[in-house]
Amino acid sequence: MNNIRKYVDIGANLTDKMYQGVYHESKKHAPDLNKVLKRCWANGLDKIIVTGGSLTDSKEAVDLSRCESRLFATVGCHPTRCNEFVDNPEDYLNNLRKLINENRDKVVAIGECGLDYERLHFCEKDVQLKYFEFQLQLSAEFSLPLFLHCRAAADDLVEILGRNKDAITGGVVHSFDGSEEALSKILDLGLHVGINGCSLRTEENLSVAAKIPKDRLMIETDCPWCEVKPTHAGYNHVITKFPSVKKEKYSPNSTSQVKGRNEPVNIVQVLEILAAIREENADELADSIYINTKRLFF
Repeated sequence: MNNIRKYVDIGANLTDKMYQGVYHESKKHAPDLNKVLKRCWANGLDKIIVTGGSLTDSKEAVDLSRCESRLFATVGCHPTRCNEFVDNPEDYLNNLRKLINENRDKVVAIGECGLDYERLHFCEKDVQLKYFEFQLQLSAEFSLPLFLHCRAAADDLVEILGRNKDAITGGVVHSFDGSEEALSKILDLGLHVGINGCSLRTEENLSVAAKIPKDRLMIETDCPWCEVKPTHAGYNHVITKFPSVKKEKYSPNSTSQVKGRNEPVNIVQVLEILAAIREENADELADSIYINTKRLFF
């Protein structure tokens, strides 16, 4: 990887059990998060934002960030987890507030919050709508940007954010895979757009990603998910490829990755695809994205 470049992975689920060697509740190998981090620090990663998706997840993300100066965290409740608010909304919000207040040096965003209409079986639409908006007050209170989740819900997301525009301190719609129309509405709100492997699956995705203004663009892995797969339209533009082995044969002493488990070092592949489809110099694009990210979160 080109070490001239500096990267910030704005969304990494590093508290996931896969980095402890556990897949679907089955132990396959020894924990290797330290190895994963060592690999990314050696290849240009400057900072990583560890995603919180609930009160419990957010506490774990903050705790992990305390182990390494280059790790930071988000605090919030994912739309599919918003049922956790229902029994005592004020108490749940106060616990999020307390976690942020006690860790101001490590918490850089409110989230992951937003709307997900593709997985309503986890949480009904009306519950998502209510408690997404409920969390927005934390952005105003702590002057922190939003780390936003949006799946098949752009119109409602934009409507809520527009109605609360004065109360929010900027933000990014991460893992964006929406239409050009959705992109336009998100940009009109002054928001940034986060791109990962899941954002680059189809030719339409590539067409939309190529149109994101350079000063609004950010990159991420959303690891251990959202790797760039050979079946994705963007894969043809990947230059840097890493060896991998199946989890059953993986050893943390190996220099290979676990096959099918994404990790932060793979952010280079997202950059390479974006540079190709936008017909831009990869080093210059990386620099612009780095500046965007530092400006919003740091």
